[in-house]
Amino acid sequence: TGGGEVILAFVVVVLMLVALLANVLVLMCFLYSADIRKQVPGLFILNLTFCNLLMTVLNMPLTLAGIIYKSQPGGDQICHIVGFLETFLTTNSMLSMAALSIDRWIAVVFPLSYHSKMRYRDAALILSYTWLHSASFPIVAASLSWVGFHHLYASCTLYNKKPEDRTQFVIFTGVFHTLSFLLSLIVLCFTYLKVLKVARFHCKRIDVITMQTLVLLVDIHPSVRERCLEEQKRRRQRATKKISTFIGTFILCFAPYVITRLVELSSVAHINSHWGIISKCLAYSKAVSDPFVYSLLRHQYKKTWKDIINKILKRSSINSSALTSESHNRNILQLNE
Repeated sequence: TGGGEVILAFVVVVLMLVALLANVLVLMCFLYSADIRKQVPGLFILNLTFCNLLMTVLNMPLTLAGIIYKSQPGGDQICHIVGFLETFLTTNSMLSMAALSIDRWIAVVFPLSYHSKMRYRDAALILSYTWLHSASFPIVAASLSWVGFHHLYASCTLYNKKPEDRTQFVIFTGVFHTLSFLLSLIVLCFTYLKVLKVARFHCKRIDVITMQTLVLLVDIHPSVRERCLEEQKRRRQRATKKISTFIGTFILCFAPYVITRLVELSSVAHINSHWGIISKCLAYSKAVSDPFVYSLLRHQYKKTWKDIINKILKRSSINSSALTSESHNRNILQLNE
């Protein structure tokens, strides 16, 4: 194993550990907080978390083994199952992000009718569609023996070994990426840009009220005026930053891998094996960023996981103090004897 492979293997190990901890923490927050469970978007986040956890536990370790040994880890049957899951889980996570963006769009653009348009039943129907959509492509690929170990990505994934099936496989891959990556990206851009438009409109209204108030309050201290203006500026930037993060992480993590797959099939240019694995690692990094982007940095989740950590630390401190007092009592008894 060369220096490049060692670095890539280390990156995969770090991704695995962080993704596992972050997604388990999201799951714990969901189980701990009744308020989070009541919310409809919680179903989409739960689905996304399960996809990320399965990807972390099943796919990343085999890619790590593929990088280290430079060959297919395990038998063909294991590789076919993992390759099937990789295609299913990646598509499912993309569509879950699209579902979350639709939920936000309805909540912001149609706030008065949100509870009638987005109920648990509606969320369950959307999730059912994402599962059917996600399962359809790997089922077709598996039935045509288009799943196997791909050396370029050191992974069990979509792979065609038969030269006579090349044209059909190229068409299938193009349709797959169009109806997974591109479709999700279009939905994300459409919904979040609509959300941003509404957010900016509300910011303008608040800005007008703020400026009118500042004009009326002639005796207001300059420092208070400055703070109001700074808050006004931050308010404008907040929505833009959030939406840029949602769309930006999606493109940054998935686009390099999708483009690499399409370039590889078109035979336009030779692809370096290190770049193939790097693009795969970027796709895996979405399992690391999702818990922070969609959950852990939000106020409700932040409060919940802090409560969980405090509860664990409190319990451990009580146990340690109990053990200390017990040992102290034993020492006193021994001295009395």
